[in-house]
Amino acid sequence: MLAEERRRLILSMVNVRGSISITEIQRKLKVSRETIRRDIVSLADGHRLRKTHGGALSPEHSEPDLAVRQAMNADGKRAIGRVGASLVADGASVILASGTTVQAVADALMARRNLTVFTNSVIGCAKLMGHNGNRVYMLGGEVQPINGATLGRDTTAMLANYFADFVFIGAGAISPAGWLMDYTREEGELHSLMLQSARTAVVVADHGKFGRFAPVRVSNFDKVTHLVTDRAPDTEIAEALAMLPLEVLVAGAENGD
Repeated sequence: MLAEERRRLILSMVNVRGSISITEIQRKLKVSRETIRRDIVSLADGHRLRKTHGGALSPEHSEPDLAVRQAMNADGKRAIGRVGASLVADGASVILASGTTVQAVADALMARRNLTVFTNSVIGCAKLMGHNGNRVYMLGGEVQPINGATLGRDTTAMLANYFADFVFIGAGAISPAGWLMDYTREEGELHSLMLQSARTAVVVADHGKFGRFAPVRVSNFDKVTHLVTDRAPDTEIAEALAMLPLEVLVAGAENGD
């Protein structure tokens, strides 16, 4: 099989599935893993797909750049941030993930005093460090420019040393079946660990995340106590979320925001 035809088939599989592993491609095309890796690198260099650890991702299923996400539903995210921060009292300990909706929580937390903050977000760290008597611990690891955050084994290893009163994470997507999902395995693993590292676990997600899919399913969604959003989810997702031990808080509605 010629390289051009092989890459066309790989691209077709990725676009149909959204994401696919090297193992799956190898099973279908009967070529070596190294050949597939070269094909994926070539397609990624041409911006026709996104290379991931162990596979590939359709561009339609990848997360937009940080600057783009910051401009999307900014008012809704600010409302979510205020409601989320209202759960936190002065002197509390808080784990903050990265992402634009969690950034809105960090903005609202600037009104609090004497917080102890653990975060992998460079932006969240910069907002809260040295402010109102806060103590901020920056989780180590490689900085990922797409999120302005650290990810990887160093990040999870450092987080494993801590337990907090609250944790706030965002969502890459919340599927129709009520699955919490992320765009990378590293982010999914970190968020999963974060959810089991606090007494009160909060997911913040605007309504645009409902009914969508991302490549990685995040475990420990059953440990979430609150889901804060800007618009009530539709019936299908509401019924799925009702099976979980969490409270849905809608910013701007019953919470009087």
